[in-house]
Amino acid sequence: MLMNTLVTNRNFGWGVVADYFFSGEILHGLALTLELTVIAMIVGVALGVLAAVLRLSGNRAVSATAWGYIWFFRGTPVFVQLLFWGYISALYPRISLGLPFGPQLISVSTNTLITPFAAAVLGLGLNEGAYMAEIVRAGILSVDRGQTEAAQALGMSRARILRRIVLPQAMKVIIPPIGNQTISMLKTTSLVSVLAFPELLYAAQLIYSANFKTIPLLLTASIWYLLVTSVLTVGQYYLERRFSRSDRSVRPGRPSSRFRRSEP
Repeated sequence: MLMNTLVTNRNFGWGVVADYFFSGEILHGLALTLELTVIAMIVGVALGVLAAVLRLSGNRAVSATAWGYIWFFRGTPVFVQLLFWGYISALYPRISLGLPFGPQLISVSTNTLITPFAAAVLGLGLNEGAYMAEIVRAGILSVDRGQTEAAQALGMSRARILRRIVLPQAMKVIIPPIGNQTISMLKTTSLVSVLAFPELLYAAQLIYSANFKTIPLLLTASIWYLLVTSVLTVGQYYLERRFSRSDRSVRPGRPSSRFRRSEP
């Protein structure tokens, strides 16, 4: 009955979906969505690694600063954060660079500097960095401390130990949630429509605000989201297999077989 109504109910407007599926506005919005996802994830992963390392620091001030960053950006909704970045000029009409409590060297309009795209990257990237920090921290803590102590005994620096020993082994723990976060980020970009940034959902909204074909355009955007997330899911599977090949006891299941119960 569900399949029957999907086919026979004319209100779905599948003809309109077909007409706009490869339209220039939709494809441009899709390209901006992918670009925003990639940049926000790069910012989030970089901030997450940095915050995780600082969180594990023996210096209490540094650790507390990282904890405060994680606490704030995980504790407030990303939608609210996007709104704050979008209206940041109401708080600071101009952004200046200079000496503290001294002369200003450079001063620019906030609206010129914080464009809708910049506000989207800041909102999504900073929020993602807080979640990634806990993911990376869990991965680092999963590595046996004896290996770090052995490397220190050999005279390796802390940075080299982190880069050559800890992070490569922690990737097996970090990669699966990074894949999930990337898929989540792709869908979270739809919130950026509140900033009037023409990503996929906002592009669909602009079209149906003119032709009043709301449902078909929402279906068009939804199908594109499903297609891209499916591709990302397959990519996540191969990444997991790449980083778990040294552990024969744990193999990620194929995407097509994850819903099937494994045989003994």
